Amino acid sequence: MFRFILRRLLETIPVLFVLATVTFFMLRLVPGGPFTAEKAVSKEIMKNLEAHYGLDKPLLTQYGAYLWDITPKRFEPWRLADGPDFDTKADFDLKGSFGVDLGPSFKYPSRTVNEIIADKLPASLELGLLALSVALAIGVPLGVIAAMKRNTGIDYAASTFAMVGICVPTFVMGPLFVLFFSLKLGWFSASGWYFASDRVLPAATLGLVYAAYIARLTRGGMLEVLNQDFIRTARAKGASETRIVLKHALRGGLLPVVTFLGPAIAGIISGSFVIETIFQIPGLGREFVTSAFNRDYTLVSGTVLLYAVLIIALNLLVDVIQVWLNPRLKFD
Repeated sequence: MFRFILRRLLETIPVLFVLATVTFFMLRLVPGGPFTAEKAVSKEIMKNLEAHYGLDKPLLTQYGAYLWDITPKRFEPWRLADGPDFDTKADFDLKGSFGVDLGPSFKYPSRTVNEIIADKLPASLELGLLALSVALAIGVPLGVIAAMKRNTGIDYAASTFAMVGICVPTFVMGPLFVLFFSLKLGWFSASGWYFASDRVLPAATLGLVYAAYIARLTRGGMLEVLNQDFIRTARAKGASETRIVLKHALRGGLLPVVTFLGPAIAGIISGSFVIETIFQIPGLGREFVTSAFNRDYTLVSGTVLLYAVLIIALNLLVDVIQVWLNPRLKFD
């Protein structure tokens, strides 16, 4: 297992290198620059701005400096928390903990990219965790029940829910939820991220889409396991249907769901900017979209790299869980 994890971590180095390189040069090839949208300034001021941020240097020199800044110089995990009052929003320190300097933001001169990520990332992670919880809490039981009640009204109702959830995108479902639950019924706020009730509509909007996929995968996985010989043997011995499902079938039936969780979590993390925009959530996804419009080179690059690291780490975790659920699989 250790060799498997080490090999996967080493494989991420060229992936991150290629991603950082492509992102760097694509941003430079896009028409315009970080200061073109600002109020017209004199050539002297523009030169001073470019000199301050190193944009006056040759492109390869900028690229070399960028690679040096994002290369970890040290690893100090104890600096992730500053004293007993640990707050991820305030104390998550990429530069201090991992020796990674993502540079200053062009749009917010007084703030660094590290500080912006530390401020915005917790909201996005909380939204993603809540959405994933909604997806699993709805999708897994629905899939199990549909498999147990195959070709009945319950099965057809679950399949209909899954089809609707897959077909209706989040940018349609979100406004519909706001229109009905917020404006019509007044149960929840239409926007904001201040109270616990503000989390309900965004998490439900993002989670229901993935709940539909999980329900279908759970149903298919459970049907495959329920038709195997060891399940028929358990029934012949008089085991209750609940015991058969929970003890014998569920572990194998969830394998397709676990396989799907890797790309699902990646989609939840990287695709949350739609939900954050609809519900005005101060998350990193919304900031990422804004930084792209502002040509904020460093903030775009830093966010892309962070998303890549999170997706790689989560996919690695999913692979480990798969082997734990299915002993026939091996770390290779």
